[in-house]
Amino acid sequence: MIVPAFYPILDTAAVLARDLDPVRAAQDILDGGARILQFRHKGFLSREAYGWLESIAGLAREAGVPLVVNDRADLAKLFGAALHVGQDDLPPAAARSLIGTLPLGFSTHNEAQLRASNSEPVDYVALGPIFGTATKENPDATVGLEELRRIRNLSTLPLIAIGGITRASAPSVIEAGANSVAIIADLFPEDGNITARTREWIQLLSPNS
Repeated sequence: MIVPAFYPILDTAAVLARDLDPVRAAQDILDGGARILQFRHKGFLSREAYGWLESIAGLAREAGVPLVVNDRADLAKLFGAALHVGQDDLPPAAARSLIGTLPLGFSTHNEAQLRASNSEPVDYVALGPIFGTATKENPDATVGLEELRRIRNLSTLPLIAIGGITRASAPSVIEAGANSVAIIADLFPEDGNITARTREWIQLLSPNS
C-alpha cells in the first residue's frame, strides 16, 4: 500500500469540540488535495455517526481518495474502506479474515510492538505518539525522534508517525525515517480554513507527498 506523506485523521471528537460538522470538515480536507483520509470515531456508533461515515465515504469515493476506518472491521468492509486497528482492538489476523484483501494498518507504540508487527498481516504500521498529544485519552509513552530513528528499520512496511506532530516538527519526523505523518489537531487553523491548512501541509511535505 502506498501511503501519502500527509495522512489526515478526521477525529469526530476533535471536530465536534470545535463546533464543526464532520462531513463539511471532510469535504474541506478533500478539497485541499488530501490523498487519503481516516475516519476515527471512538465510543458508541450512533445513527448520526453512521450517517457521517456514510456521507464521508461517498465524498472520498467521488474524489478517488482511499478512506480508512478506525477500529471497525465491519464498517470498513461495508464501505469497501481500508481498516486501521490498534493494540487493544481486533487482532490484525482476525481483522484480515473479515476484510479480505482490503488494506490494513496497525498501531504500534514501542520497539517490542514494532518488532511484533512484522508477523502480522498488515500493509502499514503507525508508530507513536512521537510527541505529547492531547487528542487521545491515556496516551502511551512518547517515542521521540531519536527512538523513531533508532527503531525505524525494524519494519520494512510504510511507517506513519503520529502524535503531537505540527508543521514545525513534521520535517524532522520525516528525516528521522517516517514515510508519512498522521495529523489531527493541526488540521484546524484558528481562522477555520481547513482547505488552506490541508494545502499548506501538502506543500510542506513535498516532494514526500
